[in-house]
Amino acid sequence: MAEKICILGSTGSIGTQALESCSHLGIEVTAICAGSRIDILEQQIRKHTPKVCAVADERKALELKARVADTSTKIISGAVCSQEICDMTDCDTVLNAITGIAGLLPTVSAIKAKKNIAIANKETLVAAGDIVNELIKENGVIMLPVDSEHCAVHQCIDGRNKDEISKLIITASGGSMFGKTRKELEGVKLADALTHPNWSMGKKITIDSSTLVNKGLELIEAIRLFGIPEDRIDVLVHRESIVHSMASFVDGSVMAQMAVPDMRLCIQYALTYPEKKQGLTAPLNLAKLGKLSFYDVDNEAFPSVELARRAVRMGGVMPAVFNGANEACVDLFLNEKIRFTDIFDYLEYALNTFRPRAEKLTIDSVLEADSEARGLIYELASQKDK
Repeated sequence: MAEKICILGSTGSIGTQALESCSHLGIEVTAICAGSRIDILEQQIRKHTPKVCAVADERKALELKARVADTSTKIISGAVCSQEICDMTDCDTVLNAITGIAGLLPTVSAIKAKKNIAIANKETLVAAGDIVNELIKENGVIMLPVDSEHCAVHQCIDGRNKDEISKLIITASGGSMFGKTRKELEGVKLADALTHPNWSMGKKITIDSSTLVNKGLELIEAIRLFGIPEDRIDVLVHRESIVHSMASFVDGSVMAQMAVPDMRLCIQYALTYPEKKQGLTAPLNLAKLGKLSFYDVDNEAFPSVELARRAVRMGGVMPAVFNGANEACVDLFLNEKIRFTDIFDYLEYALNTFRPRAEKLTIDSVLEADSEARGLIYELASQKDK
């Protein structure tokens, strides 16, 4: 069980819930980190009294430093402060809730500092999972998933021999666009895509949920976390978000993890494993719920999962290309520069067009591929805008 924790991305949805869980569990928060939301950071400093707070925006960091001058919290800043902070405190666990590929280098730094990892930054494993897994072995630390789907899988297969597992089944709510045809998706507006039937999340992940790209990323993440090949991982739409994922075994049995949709349960699992503690999540009332529904993914309307599978089969840096291209697409869509369905077309374009330069998979080659994939997408959008 974690005793002292550093939270990267403390002002986001996962970060704020992690702080709530730490208060409930009595875990000391030694460090927090965020980009620029200093109003929230000030509140967190005064409530949780971390030793260090990192703020990427240097101007905002100066303002925060003046605001909390009456506290003992040290304020650091700069582009790499999320990496530096892992070495600056005596935490035993780093919870990485940074959004996007920006979370990769802090994860690497935390592992090299021999901190256990609670990972909510799926892009770390999507883009560089093989590298990260090697670093985990070299440094003798553990990594536990915070995503609800992977937290569920971990509970279903913990302690099992891989040969006993015939398939992992990752569930998807279907997001706000469930049931729409490809033609209907062409008219989807930003406000429509930013709604979610079951979860309250940040903008980026909400868009990823609506396109089902999130499930594609989670499929790749599951491969890296559990060592199960792509062809033994299925995605199933489950509208109620009660069954968070399942494992099918060679004897024909299926084990599911069920709970009301509440990320605090997943955060707590990663922080208290292998123990289970009294939590903040409400108990599940199946009689009141009444029914559970499941559907196959409509791959014609939502090709994201199949594109993710293709990236995995292509290997090397191509999962990083898939992720980087998607981050650029989401940025363009959030700024209303492209249509909803352009996201699918642009992702396919990136996979078709990108040519890896480096043969060896390294952190540098991953970051280079990520940057080039984004460039491809922005260039394509620019050409179509003319």
